[in-house]
Amino acid sequence: MVPLLLVLLLALILFGAGFAVKILWWIAIAVLVLWLLGFVMRSTSAGGGRSRWYRW
Repeated sequence: MVPLLLVLLLALILFGAGFAVKILWWIAIAVLVLWLLGFVMRSTSAGGGRSRWYRW
């Protein structure tokens, strides 16, 4: 009985980890798209140079 429970627990952990990794991939893709959009659509400063769209 214990080995069966361990196998079921391992399957549950691996399924949960796979689901979490998939969500993290989608979040990473969304952040990359937002970063690329901000990089492309950044405005020019008064001196004619390109300014950064972020504040760090």
